[in-house]
Amino acid sequence: MDRVTRLSQVEQTRGLAGPPLTPRTAVIWSVLRAELERRPGAELTVVDVGGGTGGFAVPLARAGHRVTVVDASPDALAALTRRAAEAGVAERVRAVQGDGDALAGLVEPATADLVLCHAVLEVVDDPVPVVSAVAGALRPGGAASVLVAGRAAAVLGRAVNGHLDTAAALADDPHGTAGPRDNLRRRYDVEGAAALLAAAGLVVEEIHGVRVLADLLPAAVADGQPATLVELERALAARPPWRDLAAQLHLFARRPA
Repeated sequence: MDRVTRLSQVEQTRGLAGPPLTPRTAVIWSVLRAELERRPGAELTVVDVGGGTGGFAVPLARAGHRVTVVDASPDALAALTRRAAEAGVAERVRAVQGDGDALAGLVEPATADLVLCHAVLEVVDDPVPVVSAVAGALRPGGAASVLVAGRAAAVLGRAVNGHLDTAAALADDPHGTAGPRDNLRRRYDVEGAAALLAAAGLVVEEIHGVRVLADLLPAAVADGQPATLVELERALAARPPWRDLAAQLHLFARRPA
């Protein structure tokens, strides 16, 4: 049994006051909390690339850590600042406007204990320098939480909804996109995402699927049994082949000490 399924559903306990768990967040919070528990009582330096309005940053700040959020949207950063103030952690959250592509010039090298890079690598012009900057921002022994769009889920989702031409395009395209009208520049499989992180010198420790089933279920089922769905998502998250069919892939990697 992996550490995701071992952890209690109530992530709000033991100092990490996060939002209610959903299929989009449960697995990620479990992995992050396990990392925080490796250094109990320590104030960690966290960088959240593309962190938007602070869905992860504010709970981490409430848990006693210092978080820098880098995001291109001034509106999102303004909302983050308000959210942090309302949570009483304004002094622990710093907002920096900028793109993931420019991360290397926005964050001091080798200073972060934890870097979050969620839903960024599929939209930037080139993911390679972003991952390199994420690795460079980490101090030796620091960890990266990387969330990317899954290629297999996109193909399956289009196919079951009757969009067979789009599914074929996604399957055949080397970057996992469906052409110029696609809102993502690329999608990943497990091997491709892991190789991208490894090329930047990071050691991938864990890979989980996020939203393994949630996007395939009728809304009435998902909304009617939310706790059961969260537990099923967590049970399948690390188990191929279900992991590899998830809408998103969560990779947890470390910079060697």
